[in-house]
Amino acid sequence: MRTSKLKIRQSGFYNCITFEHCYNSRKISVFSRQEDLMAVLIGIDEAGYGPILGPLVVSSAAFSIPDTHLKSDLWHLLRPAVAKKRKHLAGRLLIADSKKAYSKSIGITHLRRTVLAGLLCADGTSQKPANSAQLLNRLCPQCTGRLAQYPWYENLAKCALGGDDDDLEIASLALKNTLSANKMKLLSISSTCLDVGYYNKMVSTVKNKANVLFTAICSLIRGAFDTACDSENLQIIIDKQSGRIRYQRLLGRMFEDLELKILCEENSVSSYELAGYNKVMRLHFAARADDRFLPVSLASMTSKYVRQVLIESINRYFISRCTHLKPTAGYWKDGTRFIKELQAHPARVQYDSQKLIRCR
Repeated sequence: MRTSKLKIRQSGFYNCITFEHCYNSRKISVFSRQEDLMAVLIGIDEAGYGPILGPLVVSSAAFSIPDTHLKSDLWHLLRPAVAKKRKHLAGRLLIADSKKAYSKSIGITHLRRTVLAGLLCADGTSQKPANSAQLLNRLCPQCTGRLAQYPWYENLAKCALGGDDDDLEIASLALKNTLSANKMKLLSISSTCLDVGYYNKMVSTVKNKANVLFTAICSLIRGAFDTACDSENLQIIIDKQSGRIRYQRLLGRMFEDLELKILCEENSVSSYELAGYNKVMRLHFAARADDRFLPVSLASMTSKYVRQVLIESINRYFISRCTHLKPTAGYWKDGTRFIKELQAHPARVQYDSQKLIRCR
C-alpha cells in the first residue's frame, strides 16, 4: 500500500471536520455547482465493548446528502422530525448518543422507536419487524445463523418487539418527508453482531479486543466501499477508538489493496483517504462522534437496541430456569455476579461458558 500525507485546514463541518478537500479531489471549485453534487454520509458506532456477557454490536447508518449539507448541523436541518434531547420531543424521533437515549429507568422505548422508524424509512415499507428474529434478519442477516446455535436465543421469533405501529408509521413518514425536503435520504441501517462465541474466537486470532472491534468496523467500511458507485463522494465518520490519534498502520493492514492518504491526525479528528478501483472514500475518526454527528448517533442507538434485545433474551432464558436470579446488563461487575449465581446452582441450568462468557 502506498501512503502519503496531505495537510488540510481544520475548520467547517461541525467545527472539527472539513470536507473541502473532497471537492478539490473531484477537480471542481468549492464554489461551483455544489448544489448538484451528492454525497453518501455514513456513521458507525458500537455498543457492548466493555461487558463480560452478551454481544458486541457495531452498526452503520447511511444517508444520501447534498454536498452542501456536509457542513450543516443535521439535527437543525431535520428538526421537524428529529431532536437531540428528550425534552420537548412533541412526537419527533430522538436521535442521540445511546447513553443519553437509554438508561435503566428510561428503558428501550426511545431506542426501539427510533431504530424501527428508521428501518421503515430506509426500507420504504410500512411493515415493521414483528419480533426479535425479524429485527435481526433486517439488520444483520449474516449473523442469524450463529445466533441460532445458542439456546438462549432459540425463542427470538416469539419475542414481540412492541411499540405503537401507528406512531411508528407517522414518525417514519415525518422523517422521510423531512429528509426529502432537504434532498436527503436514509439509505440503510445495518449491524454486525459479534456473539460471544464468535467474539472469543476473534480475540484468540487477533490477540486483543481492540483489534476485534476495529476489524468489525472495517467490515462495515469495506461493505460501504464495495457497494459505492465510482463517482460517489463517500464520507464515513467513526467514533475515535480509545482516544487513538494514528490509524494509518491499522488501516494499511485492513485495506492492503487500496492507496492510503493521511489527511490529518489530530486530537479532535483523524482523517484518511482510501482509493482504488476508480473509487475514493474518506474516513474521519472523530472525538465524541456519537454525540456530535447525527448518523453516528443513529448507529449508536441501533447497536444499543440490538444488544439490549439479545441481553433481554439471555435474562429470560436463565431466569426461567433459576428464578432467584436477578437480571443483568452484562457489564463486568454485575455480569460477574450473574455468573457466580449461575455457578452456585449447576444442576438447574447448564451452559457452554465459551458461548456465554467473554474471554476479555
